[in-house]
Amino acid sequence: MVALAMLAIIVVTGALVRLTGSGLGCVDWPACNQDRFIDVSSTHGAIEQVNRLFTGIVALSVIVAVLGSLVRAPRRRDLTWLSVGLVVGVLAQVVIGGIVVLTGLHPLWNMAHFLVSMVLVSMAALLVRRAGEPDGVPRQRAPDQVTYRLTWGVAVLGTAAIVTGTVVTATGPHAGDENDSRLGFELASVARVHGITVIATLSVAALLALRLWRADGGARTALRTPLETVIALGAIQGTVGYVQWFAGVPVGLVAIHIALATAIMVALVSLVASLSPVVVDHVAGDSRDASDEITDRASETVR
Repeated sequence: MVALAMLAIIVVTGALVRLTGSGLGCVDWPACNQDRFIDVSSTHGAIEQVNRLFTGIVALSVIVAVLGSLVRAPRRRDLTWLSVGLVVGVLAQVVIGGIVVLTGLHPLWNMAHFLVSMVLVSMAALLVRRAGEPDGVPRQRAPDQVTYRLTWGVAVLGTAAIVTGTVVTATGPHAGDENDSRLGFELASVARVHGITVIATLSVAALLALRLWRADGGARTALRTPLETVIALGAIQGTVGYVQWFAGVPVGLVAIHIALATAIMVALVSLVASLSPVVVDHVAGDSRDASDEITDRASETVR
Protein backbone atom coordinates (compact mmCIF):
# COMPACT_ATOMS: atom_id res chain seq x y z
CA MET A 1 0.00 0.00 0.00
CA VAL A 2 2.84 2.39 0.84
CA ALA A 3 4.53 1.70 -2.50
CA LEU A 4 1.25 2.39 -4.33
CA ALA A 5 0.80 5.66 -2.46
CA MET A 6 4.38 6.77 -3.19
CA LEU A 7 4.07 5.89 -6.88
CA ALA A 8 0.83 7.85 -7.13
CA ILE A 9 2.28 10.87 -5.30
CA ILE A 10 5.35 11.08 -7.51
CA VAL A 11 3.10 11.21 -10.59
CA VAL A 12 1.57 14.40 -9.20
CA THR A 13 4.89 15.87 -8.02
CA GLY A 14 6.42 15.14 -11.42
CA ALA A 15 3.51 16.92 -13.05
CA LEU A 16 4.03 19.92 -10.77
CA VAL A 17 7.64 20.13 -11.97
CA ARG A 18 6.35 20.53 -15.51
CA LEU A 19 3.43 22.78 -14.60
CA THR A 20 5.66 25.20 -12.69
CA GLY A 21 8.11 25.44 -15.59
CA SER A 22 10.80 23.70 -13.54
CA GLY A 23 11.52 20.89 -15.98
CA LEU A 24 15.01 22.21 -16.62
CA GLY A 25 15.60 23.57 -13.14
CA CYS A 26 18.40 21.00 -13.21
CA VAL A 27 19.95 20.99 -16.66
CA ASP A 28 22.09 17.88 -16.16
CA TRP A 29 21.69 14.32 -14.90
CA PRO A 30 22.32 12.67 -12.50
CA ALA A 31 23.89 15.82 -11.06
CA CYS A 32 21.74 18.95 -11.07
CA ASN A 33 24.35 20.85 -13.09
CA GLN A 34 28.06 20.81 -13.85
CA ASP A 35 28.92 22.66 -10.65
CA ARG A 36 26.71 20.98 -8.06
CA PHE A 37 25.16 17.56 -7.61
CA ILE A 38 22.36 19.14 -5.56
CA ASP A 39 21.44 22.74 -6.27
CA VAL A 40 18.50 24.52 -4.67
CA SER A 41 19.74 28.06 -5.31
CA SER A 42 16.79 28.80 -7.62
CA THR A 43 13.08 28.11 -7.24
CA HIS A 44 12.90 25.96 -10.38
CA GLY A 45 16.01 24.08 -9.34
CA ALA A 46 14.63 23.43 -5.87
CA ILE A 47 11.34 22.09 -7.24
CA GLU A 48 13.11 19.75 -9.66
CA GLN A 49 15.58 18.68 -6.96
CA VAL A 50 12.83 17.81 -4.48
CA ASN A 51 11.14 15.65 -7.09
CA ARG A 52 14.42 13.85 -7.80
CA LEU A 53 15.05 13.24 -4.12
CA PHE A 54 11.50 11.95 -3.67
CA THR A 55 12.38 9.26 -6.21
CA GLY A 56 14.66 7.81 -3.52
CA ILE A 57 11.68 7.45 -1.17
CA VAL A 58 9.73 5.70 -3.94
CA ALA A 59 12.65 3.35 -4.57
CA LEU A 60 12.86 2.52 -0.87
CA SER A 61 9.14 1.74 -0.71
CA VAL A 62 9.27 -0.71 -3.62
CA ILE A 63 12.39 -2.39 -2.15
CA VAL A 64 10.43 -2.91 1.07
CA ALA A 65 7.61 -4.38 -1.02
CA VAL A 66 10.05 -6.90 -2.52
CA LEU A 67 11.39 -7.83 0.91
CA GLY A 68 7.86 -8.23 2.19
CA SER A 69 6.95 -10.61 -0.63
CA LEU A 70 10.10 -12.67 0.05
CA VAL A 71 9.69 -13.06 3.82
CA ARG A 72 5.92 -13.66 3.92
CA ALA A 73 4.78 -17.20 4.62
CA PRO A 74 3.77 -18.84 2.45
CA ARG A 75 5.74 -17.11 -0.27
CA ARG A 76 3.65 -16.48 -3.38
CA ARG A 77 5.17 -16.25 -6.83
CA ASP A 78 2.63 -13.68 -8.11
CA LEU A 79 3.43 -11.24 -5.30
CA THR A 80 7.17 -11.71 -5.73
CA TRP A 81 7.10 -11.05 -9.46
CA LEU A 82 4.86 -8.01 -9.08
CA SER A 83 7.10 -6.47 -6.42
CA VAL A 84 10.28 -7.19 -8.41
CA GLY A 85 8.59 -5.63 -11.43
CA LEU A 86 8.11 -2.44 -9.42
CA VAL A 87 11.83 -2.23 -8.71
CA VAL A 88 12.67 -2.76 -12.38
CA GLY A 89 10.12 -0.14 -13.36
CA VAL A 90 11.44 2.46 -10.94
CA LEU A 91 14.97 1.91 -12.25
CA ALA A 92 13.63 2.35 -15.79
CA GLN A 93 11.95 5.58 -14.69
CA VAL A 94 15.24 6.92 -13.35
CA VAL A 95 16.84 6.31 -16.74
CA ILE A 96 13.88 7.78 -18.64
CA GLY A 97 13.91 10.82 -16.36
CA GLY A 98 17.57 11.38 -17.22
CA ILE A 99 16.78 11.10 -20.93
CA VAL A 100 13.97 13.64 -20.52
CA VAL A 101 16.43 16.16 -19.10
CA LEU A 102 19.25 15.40 -21.55
CA THR A 103 16.87 15.73 -24.54
CA GLY A 104 15.63 19.11 -23.32
CA LEU A 105 12.22 17.82 -22.18
CA HIS A 106 11.33 16.23 -25.51
CA PRO A 107 7.53 15.66 -25.42
CA LEU A 108 7.75 12.02 -26.54
CA TRP A 109 10.05 11.17 -23.65
CA ASN A 110 7.79 13.09 -21.29
CA MET A 111 4.88 10.98 -22.53
CA ALA A 112 6.89 7.80 -21.97
CA HIS A 113 7.78 8.97 -18.44
CA PHE A 114 4.11 9.37 -17.52
CA LEU A 115 2.90 6.18 -19.21
CA VAL A 116 5.55 4.05 -17.48
CA SER A 117 4.32 5.62 -14.24
CA MET A 118 0.83 4.38 -15.08
CA VAL A 119 2.20 0.87 -15.62
CA LEU A 120 3.90 1.02 -12.23
CA VAL A 121 0.75 2.31 -10.52
CA SER A 122 -1.21 -0.54 -12.14
CA MET A 123 1.28 -3.15 -10.92
CA ALA A 124 1.26 -1.70 -7.41
CA ALA A 125 -2.55 -1.65 -7.33
CA LEU A 126 -2.66 -5.30 -8.42
CA LEU A 127 -0.02 -6.17 -5.81
CA VAL A 128 -2.08 -4.58 -3.04
CA ARG A 129 -5.21 -6.42 -4.17
CA ARG A 130 -3.50 -9.81 -4.50
CA ALA A 131 -1.69 -9.43 -1.17
CA GLY A 132 -5.05 -8.89 0.53
CA GLU A 133 -6.48 -12.14 -0.81
CA PRO A 134 -6.21 -15.35 1.25
CA ASP A 135 -3.69 -17.97 0.20
CA GLY A 136 -4.72 -21.14 -1.61
CA VAL A 137 -8.29 -20.02 -2.28
CA PRO A 138 -9.95 -20.91 -5.60
CA ARG A 139 -11.36 -18.23 -7.86
CA GLN A 140 -14.82 -18.05 -9.28
CA ARG A 141 -15.09 -18.52 -12.99
CA ALA A 142 -15.24 -15.35 -15.06
CA PRO A 143 -18.79 -14.30 -15.97
CA ASP A 144 -20.35 -14.78 -19.38
CA GLN A 145 -18.46 -13.70 -22.50
CA VAL A 146 -20.48 -10.53 -23.05
CA THR A 147 -19.77 -9.27 -19.54
CA TYR A 148 -16.13 -10.33 -19.90
CA ARG A 149 -15.70 -8.44 -23.18
CA LEU A 150 -17.50 -5.33 -21.94
CA THR A 151 -15.29 -5.23 -18.83
CA TRP A 152 -12.13 -5.46 -20.90
CA GLY A 153 -13.62 -2.92 -23.30
CA VAL A 154 -13.92 -0.41 -20.46
CA ALA A 155 -10.33 -1.11 -19.38
CA VAL A 156 -8.87 -0.82 -22.90
CA LEU A 157 -10.80 2.34 -23.76
CA GLY A 158 -9.98 3.87 -20.38
CA THR A 159 -6.29 3.21 -20.99
CA ALA A 160 -6.61 4.69 -24.49
CA ALA A 161 -8.14 7.81 -22.95
CA ILE A 162 -5.12 8.16 -20.68
CA VAL A 163 -2.74 7.69 -23.62
CA THR A 164 -4.54 10.26 -25.76
CA GLY A 165 -4.47 12.57 -22.77
CA THR A 166 -0.67 12.47 -22.83
CA VAL A 167 -0.79 13.53 -26.49
CA VAL A 168 -2.90 16.54 -25.50
CA THR A 169 -0.40 17.36 -22.77
CA ALA A 170 2.55 17.05 -25.18
CA THR A 171 0.76 19.41 -27.57
CA GLY A 172 -0.53 21.91 -25.01
CA PRO A 173 1.00 24.96 -23.35
CA HIS A 174 2.54 23.43 -20.21
CA ALA A 175 5.83 22.16 -21.59
CA GLY A 176 7.92 22.28 -18.44
CA ASP A 177 10.16 25.01 -19.82
CA GLU A 178 9.43 28.04 -21.98
CA ASN A 179 11.87 26.85 -24.67
CA ASP A 180 10.67 23.25 -24.79
CA SER A 181 9.40 21.81 -28.07
CA ARG A 182 5.84 20.64 -28.56
CA LEU A 183 4.22 18.03 -30.77
CA GLY A 184 3.13 19.58 -34.04
CA PHE A 185 -0.57 18.77 -33.74
CA GLU A 186 -3.48 21.17 -33.55
CA LEU A 187 -4.45 21.29 -29.88
CA ALA A 188 -8.18 21.35 -30.55
CA SER A 189 -7.94 18.23 -32.73
CA VAL A 190 -6.03 16.08 -30.25
CA ALA A 191 -8.27 17.32 -27.42
CA ARG A 192 -11.29 16.24 -29.48
CA VAL A 193 -9.82 12.75 -30.00
CA HIS A 194 -9.11 12.52 -26.27
CA GLY A 195 -12.67 13.58 -25.50
CA ILE A 196 -14.06 10.91 -27.84
CA THR A 197 -12.09 8.17 -26.05
CA VAL A 198 -13.42 9.38 -22.69
CA ILE A 199 -17.01 9.37 -23.98
CA ALA A 200 -16.51 5.91 -25.49
CA THR A 201 -15.17 4.61 -22.17
CA LEU A 202 -18.13 5.94 -20.20
CA SER A 203 -20.58 4.64 -22.84
CA VAL A 204 -19.26 1.08 -22.64
CA ALA A 205 -19.16 1.38 -18.85
CA ALA A 206 -22.85 2.37 -18.91
CA LEU A 207 -23.67 -0.68 -21.05
CA LEU A 208 -21.83 -2.90 -18.58
CA ALA A 209 -23.64 -1.26 -15.66
CA LEU A 210 -27.03 -1.99 -17.27
CA ARG A 211 -26.02 -5.61 -17.73
CA LEU A 212 -24.91 -5.95 -14.11
CA TRP A 213 -27.84 -4.03 -12.62
CA ARG A 214 -29.94 -7.12 -11.91
CA ALA A 215 -27.33 -9.80 -12.55
CA ASP A 216 -26.79 -12.67 -10.15
CA GLY A 217 -23.59 -14.53 -9.43
CA GLY A 218 -20.52 -13.71 -7.39
CA ALA A 219 -18.35 -12.67 -10.31
CA ARG A 220 -20.91 -10.20 -11.60
CA THR A 221 -21.63 -8.85 -8.12
CA ALA A 222 -17.91 -8.28 -7.57
CA LEU A 223 -17.78 -6.06 -10.66
CA ARG A 224 -20.39 -3.59 -9.50
CA THR A 225 -18.42 -1.54 -6.97
CA PRO A 226 -15.25 -1.09 -9.08
CA LEU A 227 -17.42 -0.26 -12.10
CA GLU A 228 -19.29 2.40 -10.13
CA THR A 229 -15.92 3.82 -9.08
CA VAL A 230 -14.73 3.97 -12.71
CA ILE A 231 -17.94 5.69 -13.82
CA ALA A 232 -17.85 8.22 -10.96
CA LEU A 233 -14.19 9.09 -11.47
CA GLY A 234 -14.67 9.22 -15.25
CA ALA A 235 -17.59 11.62 -14.93
CA ILE A 236 -15.61 13.89 -12.61
CA GLN A 237 -12.57 13.68 -14.87
CA GLY A 238 -14.62 14.57 -17.93
CA THR A 239 -16.11 17.57 -16.14
CA VAL A 240 -12.68 18.79 -15.03
CA GLY A 241 -11.38 18.30 -18.57
CA TYR A 242 -14.06 20.46 -20.16
CA VAL A 243 -13.80 23.13 -17.47
CA GLN A 244 -10.02 23.38 -17.84
CA TRP A 245 -10.35 23.62 -21.63
CA PHE A 246 -12.78 26.52 -21.52
CA ALA A 247 -10.86 28.15 -18.64
CA GLY A 248 -7.67 28.24 -20.70
CA VAL A 249 -5.95 25.18 -19.19
CA PRO A 250 -5.03 26.62 -15.77
CA VAL A 251 -2.24 24.87 -13.88
CA GLY A 252 -4.36 23.91 -10.86
CA LEU A 253 -7.01 22.09 -12.90
CA VAL A 254 -4.35 20.32 -14.95
CA ALA A 255 -2.80 18.98 -11.73
CA ILE A 256 -6.21 17.73 -10.58
CA HIS A 257 -6.75 16.16 -14.01
CA ILE A 258 -3.48 14.22 -13.70
CA ALA A 259 -4.28 13.06 -10.16
CA LEU A 260 -7.68 11.83 -11.34
CA ALA A 261 -6.09 9.99 -14.26
CA THR A 262 -3.92 8.11 -11.76
CA ALA A 263 -6.97 7.24 -9.65
CA ILE A 264 -8.81 6.02 -12.74
CA MET A 265 -5.90 3.75 -13.64
CA VAL A 266 -6.14 2.14 -10.20
CA ALA A 267 -9.91 1.76 -10.60
CA LEU A 268 -9.50 0.09 -14.01
CA VAL A 269 -7.08 -2.44 -12.52
CA SER A 270 -9.57 -3.18 -9.75
CA LEU A 271 -12.34 -3.64 -12.31
CA VAL A 272 -10.41 -6.16 -14.40
CA ALA A 273 -9.13 -7.99 -11.31
CA SER A 274 -12.75 -8.39 -10.17
CA LEU A 275 -13.60 -10.54 -13.20
CA SER A 276 -12.47 -13.63 -11.28
CA PRO A 277 -12.96 -13.00 -7.55
CA VAL A 278 -11.82 -15.48 -4.92
CA VAL A 279 -14.33 -17.93 -3.43
CA VAL A 280 -14.32 -16.67 0.13
CA ASP A 281 -16.68 -19.41 1.33
CA HIS A 282 -13.90 -21.99 1.07
CA VAL A 283 -10.96 -20.27 2.71
CA ALA A 284 -8.22 -22.72 3.57
CA GLY A 285 -7.57 -22.94 7.31
CA ASP A 286 -11.08 -21.91 8.36
CA SER A 287 -11.57 -22.73 12.02
CA ARG A 288 -14.78 -24.58 11.22
CA ASP A 289 -14.59 -27.43 8.75
CA ALA A 290 -17.41 -29.35 7.13
CA SER A 291 -17.55 -32.01 9.89
CA ASP A 292 -17.99 -29.31 12.55
CA GLU A 293 -20.93 -27.82 10.66
CA ILE A 294 -22.59 -31.24 10.29
CA THR A 295 -22.17 -31.90 14.03
CA ASP A 296 -23.70 -28.52 14.92
CA ARG A 297 -26.67 -29.07 12.62
CA ALA A 298 -27.25 -32.50 14.16
CA SER A 299 -27.17 -31.02 17.65
CA GLU A 300 -29.69 -28.33 16.67
CA THR A 301 -31.98 -31.00 15.24
CA VAL A 302 -31.86 -33.03 18.49
CA ARG A 303 -32.69 -29.92 20.50
